[in-house]
Parts: sequence; C-alpha cells; structure tokens
Amino acid sequence: MSYSSLLRYYKDPTLSKAITQKIAELAKKIDEGIMIMHVCGSHEWTITHYGIRSLLPDNVEVRAGPGCPVCITPATDIDDAVQLALDGIVVTTYGDMSRAKGTKMSLEEAKANGGDIRVIYGIQDAVKMARMEPNKQFTFFAVGMDTTAPATAFELLKGIPNNLSFLISYRYTPAIQGSVMESNVLGIDAFISAGHSVTVTGLKPYYPYFLKSKKPMVATGFEPLDVLMSIYMILKQIEEGYPKIENEYTRSVTWEGNIKAQEVMEKVYDLDEGYVRGVAVFPRAGFRLKEDFKKYDARVQYGLKDRTKTSDEHVAGARCGEVVMGTIDPPECPLYMKKCSPQDPKGAPMVSQEGTCWIWAMHKIANPSPKCRR
Repeated sequence: MSYSSLLRYYKDPTLSKAITQKIAELAKKIDEGIMIMHVCGSHEWTITHYGIRSLLPDNVEVRAGPGCPVCITPATDIDDAVQLALDGIVVTTYGDMSRAKGTKMSLEEAKANGGDIRVIYGIQDAVKMARMEPNKQFTFFAVGMDTTAPATAFELLKGIPNNLSFLISYRYTPAIQGSVMESNVLGIDAFISAGHSVTVTGLKPYYPYFLKSKKPMVATGFEPLDVLMSIYMILKQIEEGYPKIENEYTRSVTWEGNIKAQEVMEKVYDLDEGYVRGVAVFPRAGFRLKEDFKKYDARVQYGLKDRTKTSDEHVAGARCGEVVMGTIDPPECPLYMKKCSPQDPKGAPMVSQEGTCWIWAMHKIANPSPKCRR
C-alpha cells in the first residue's frame, strides 16, 4: 500500500462512521460520563478540524491537556532569552517561540529593540550559523518535548562550535502526563498519548504512572481514524473494567521506543523539575545538561539565575494556565477573540499553531464544547 493510499484509509468516512457507531454503542452501555484527555497540539488540531467532538455521544468528552511546547515554556525562560539577545548574543529559535511573550516582552519585540533574533528550523541551522560567524556568540533557545531533545543531544555529542551555547527548556512528556494521571485532580478518566512523543520514549516510562492511577491509556496516531479508534479502545477498556496501556499507533510506536534516541539523550541530559507555564512544577519533567556539557549551558556561561520554581507573570484577565490544563475551553477565557487573537496574541496558547486557543480561533469556534454528563 502506498503512503497516499494509507492516508486515504485513515481518513475513510465509511470506516469512521462505523467506529463512531461502535463508540455510541459502548457509551450507552457504560451510561456515565467519560472524560478523556490528550496531551498533544497535533491531536487537538485533528479533533477540531475534523469535528470529532461533534461525533461523540453526550457522555464522552475529549479535553486538550498540556502538550503544546510553546504554551508550556516558562515566561522566565523567555525572559532569559530576551536578556541574552539584548546583551548582544545572537539568539536562535523556532518561529512560534519568537512570538511568545515573557513577563515583559517576546523575542520578536526584543528584535525590534535591537536584539539579533534568528528563526531556524532546527539545531543544525544554529550550528551552521555559529560556524559561519565565529566572531559572534550564539545561543540556541531549545524548546520542545522528547521529540526535539534528541537532535540537540546528537549535535552536542558530535561536537559544536565554541561560540554556541544552549538555553535548554525541553520538557519530558511522560512525567507531565504521568503526574496528571496520578493526581486525579482534574477527574480525567483516560488518556490519549501523543504518538510522536511515545515513538521516542516508548510506552515503558508510562507504566509506573499507570500502576498508581489505573487509568486507561492509548498511544495514538494523528489521522481522524486514529483518534476515533483510540476513543473506542478506551471505552472498551472501561466497559470491560480492565484498564491497561494500549497502542493504537502500531505503525510507529513500540513498548521500548527509539533506543538510539534515548541513549543519546541519556548521555547529554539529566531529568530535573520542570515548570509548565501557568500550571505547576512537575517532578522529572525538565531536561538539564549533564556536568560534562555545562560549558555549553547558557545559564552557566552568562550567569542566569535558575528560576525553575519561579511563578510566571500572567496576562491580566487571561486564563491561559486553565486552557493548557484542560480545565476550561478557550471561549471561557474573557480575552478569547476579543483582546487576544491569532493576529494579536496575548497568551501563549494563542501564539502557537499547536496551542488550543489558536486552533479553536482558526476554526472560528465561539462556544465551549458540551461537557460530558457525569
């Protein structure tokens, strides 16, 4: 089967209709509210773009959790990047990240104030720039999850120019999702796990969290059929009374994950506390450079304070943290599509194309989704 044929299969309306019917049958048998959380901006886009919420029974709800890299990057980390740029360091980062505000300004605004900010597509671009301009100091503002952390680690192991440092703000998805699974604060019944993240980490790191929470979890791909199938698998577990970790995304995800990528990360990073913007500090959720690589750490090189536990300054009136954690939908924020829009974003969830607010705004969704019958 060709790649294009495979994609058509995962968008097949006939199959989708059949699975939707099976979901309805299971939901009727369960006859109680089921709240499912995903932790991926790409999943939110698929769910919203294809109207998957509108296909679900009244007692089944899917909420967006903390899975957008730009949305969870602490404002204090952005402040550090801004400070470096205004101090004459060339700061390289991704396009969405340049628009996200710290407590005072964004990198885009720092550029307007004379900072040298360069938008790149990957760490290789930063390495190339640093080699081409050896008389300048460069910093790569490294944001993202387990999916982007291995590439940076690989470049560090290969050897990088002495004029390149790293402002690391990577987050470890299993620790964030796992903490939400364990806490039960939000009353989530089951979890859809991000397929690309689990491709790297494997399902294995989630097992300790599952043992404590006994919450159904399904690793899921990004096509409409993937998402519908994962919801069906979750409801089947609940109906049978046998929660487990399952893998819908078998064409990419395994139990062990990408061993090579994990080995590279283990050589370069330690896991430490990681702050999720507007939410909380999560244990083992933040990547830190190991001692052997501290000379490349921008925080060490330039004397930046470690502000892991520092709370962020919030946009007045905004409810970004609640959107990130899935406790409210974007239209429940008073700034949504009024003072905060994709054209003039105030909060991080409206900046990034993986942010829930941006996705809902681009699909012109003006009202909260119906809440499941509990």
